[in-house]
Amino acid sequence: MTTTSDGADSFSGYAVPAGDYRARRERGPAYFVTIGLWVILLVAAMMGLSVLATRITPTSTTYHCPPDCGRPPTGLPVAINPRFFAQDGSFSVSYPASGTAYDVTTEPNGVRAELNIGDGGTLRLFSEPARGRDARRVAADLKGQMFPDAVTSYELPNAILGYEPGYGEVADDWPKGTTTDAQHLRIILIVAVKNDLALVAGAVGPFHQFGPDDGPGPPSPANLDIAKDMGKYVNSFMWRGDPPR
Repeated sequence: MTTTSDGADSFSGYAVPAGDYRARRERGPAYFVTIGLWVILLVAAMMGLSVLATRITPTSTTYHCPPDCGRPPTGLPVAINPRFFAQDGSFSVSYPASGTAYDVTTEPNGVRAELNIGDGGTLRLFSEPARGRDARRVAADLKGQMFPDAVTSYELPNAILGYEPGYGEVADDWPKGTTTDAQHLRIILIVAVKNDLALVAGAVGPFHQFGPDDGPGPPSPANLDIAKDMGKYVNSFMWRGDPPR
């Protein structure tokens, strides 16, 4: 190949035989393929990390309370009260320690605790064969047996016993047929049924009108002195097979 002195129409190169030649088309960069591969790799990595995270971190449980109220978020609570166990293992319940503010008597189907300070009163934590009855029917039958003249004051909303939805009511009774406050008894009855076994928490004592300076603190229509100590035992009930709590 020759070149001219001024180089206006010349270029440096290699000499080739005369003939027709076709230049091969060079492929440009594959942008879409490259981006697609990166997307696939990122999705695969994210899926792998998600699976790894679910295996490492325990899945949080969503509770709908009531009826499923879950368990305490920390370790199991320390039991400071004695616990009654039915002879057949059908249920158990915590009860007040004898010699504190109560005189306690154990019975074949539960515990009776007599409050010996303040207004006094009786707390009973016991079982009753359900025989196909629901909690409301069991409560009505028990009230009819023990306090046939009692009049329901109000129902307890969302009553729970042993973390099991049940039925509860507050009633009033005048056992001597009078209507004076001196003879006015306040009755609280909470029942839940599971495994055809009704567990019952009941309290009775003199009617005591709560107020801002006399009562459990938060406003309460319970109006029963022993009710201030009743709550800790209501949900200590456990049926056979219940997990520890």
